[in-house]
Formats: sequence, structure tokens, C-alpha cells
Amino acid sequence: MKLLLDESIPRRLARSFPESFAVQTVRQMGWAGTGNGRLLSLAADQGFDALVTVDRGIEYQQNLRELPIPVIVILAHRNRLPDLQPLVPHVMEVLGETLEKAIYRITP
Repeated sequence: MKLLLDESIPRRLARSFPESFAVQTVRQMGWAGTGNGRLLSLAADQGFDALVTVDRGIEYQQNLRELPIPVIVILAHRNRLPDLQPLVPHVMEVLGETLEKAIYRITP
């Protein structure tokens, strides 16, 4: 599975996913500063299976009927590594399901 971590997520979170996952960050892709709509299109074009973000507003900024890939929003108290790492198993549960092109919320 190929995952894209949004730029607001610490890049070290990528190490929390199994080695079988190809996890890249928005910065690694050279897409820093790209708006969410364009970012989702770029991610889909590059074969990413999902975007992982902490951006709580993304569902209000995008047409949910036209999402090009699934979006997983981690609703942690802060976007620091110690706050996000415990939620990775919940992200993995969602990724283990058949994903729709929808918003998935992960809560502590």
C-alpha cells in the first residue's frame, strides 16, 4: 500500500507503519504548500492509495463526492509524534478494510 503523509504530520511517523507500506511525505514528493484539492489529484495520479492528514477542515474544503483517493484524518490532541504514534494501529485497521473514496476519522 502506498500512503502519503500530509505536511502537517511529522515525517518520522512514516517509520510507525509496516515495511510493506510505501510511505512518503508531501515534502519528499516536492508538494509542500500545495492546496488540498491539487494535492489529492497529484497523489491519485502518482498511485497513492490514501492521504493521511491531521487537517480537520479538509472535509469542508473538498467535494466529498469527487475525492480521487481516500483521506484518513487523525484527530489527535496535537500533531506531535507522541500523540500520533498510538493512533497508527487504528489507521492500519481502516487501511485493512476495503476503502471508499471518502473521509475516515481516527480518534484517540
